[in-house]
Amino acid sequence: MHQYPQRPRPDDQPYEQPYEQPYGQPYEQPRKRSRRAVWIGAALAVVLIAGGGGFAAWKADWFSGNGDAVSFGTTPAAADAAPGGGAPRGAAPGGGQSAKPTGDPDVQLPAGPKAEFKQTGSLDDGTKIAKTRLTGAKSGFTGDVWVWAPKEYDDPKYAKSAFPVLIALPGGNGFPDNYWSDRSLGLQKAISDGVQAGTSLPFVVVMPVLNPDAKNYYDGSDIPGQPKMGTWIADDVPDFARANFRTYKSRDGWAFMGSSSGAFVGLKQVLQHPDRFKAVIASGGEIVPDSPLWKGDVKLMDENNPRKLAQKLIDSKGPEVYINFQQGTKEKDRARMEKFQSEFGKGPVKVTIRDIQNGEHNGWHYVRGMKEGSLEWISKAMKGPQPAEG
Repeated sequence: MHQYPQRPRPDDQPYEQPYEQPYGQPYEQPRKRSRRAVWIGAALAVVLIAGGGGFAAWKADWFSGNGDAVSFGTTPAAADAAPGGGAPRGAAPGGGQSAKPTGDPDVQLPAGPKAEFKQTGSLDDGTKIAKTRLTGAKSGFTGDVWVWAPKEYDDPKYAKSAFPVLIALPGGNGFPDNYWSDRSLGLQKAISDGVQAGTSLPFVVVMPVLNPDAKNYYDGSDIPGQPKMGTWIADDVPDFARANFRTYKSRDGWAFMGSSSGAFVGLKQVLQHPDRFKAVIASGGEIVPDSPLWKGDVKLMDENNPRKLAQKLIDSKGPEVYINFQQGTKEKDRARMEKFQSEFGKGPVKVTIRDIQNGEHNGWHYVRGMKEGSLEWISKAMKGPQPAEG
């Protein structure tokens, strides 16, 4: 069970002298990995193994087909041409899809190169979580990316429509896994349930690794002399999504969500690239850059500081961006969010704060907050798929 409550800071990072103490308050000592989460994971494994038949059923549901090839998106024309009407869930030759967009010039069909996906999990509704290995054309970084598409993506009535993309970023090390790809956290089911309830758009979820190793945190930025993780997140991951899925050309179809360190990166990317991304659900109170790899370069840190970026956006009068902070009531960082909202929640920077009652600093509780309202909030800010007429 992956559960990283907060990004770790290396031992040589001076806690007493952070780059920017948020709102005059010193950083707390970093929380260690939740003992409760570790205990839950170990206990769950014991129960499942001891359960015999129960474990077999659980394994069949969650892991059946893992390692198999997966493709996303039905191609009606290809299915009609195939013997018996059967065709794999995939694209037409060359990575594109035969369905042509009609009416909406904002729709962009996948043009390839088509990635090779392998299943890593499945949901009860038959949808798959899959992984691929991506070498970023712009960053040069190679890392894993997980993806999930809702069942609506394969619905023939949406075959000519684009879908909004939600880039989900983990906290903690963010390497070698992205814990949002673990179905036990419930992110994908929360979206599916929200679609059925009319409270969520059917997002395509893209889940990249956040860091190139587990030793350092890179602030989702292009730190001199280090892998270009800012370019990886801002350019290569969206380009990958465009190559493999029906997406919107405009920023109305692009958003982030993340917890802790991933929340910081999502927040920073939206403020740094408001022409590309429109909204973010940021959970856990991380607001300023603090990687020791900056080595005190204040100028470069300012260029990646959400506070500085928000003021720059206010001064330039737009475009509008939407920020939804999530905070568990058992956490202690709400003052940071309130101060950010007070100072920068004006003009084009729209800021809300959602309290998660009895919530702690973990992914399960942040997903609960999304189900309780944050998914509906971000869905109202984004552009959803449009069914075919008739």
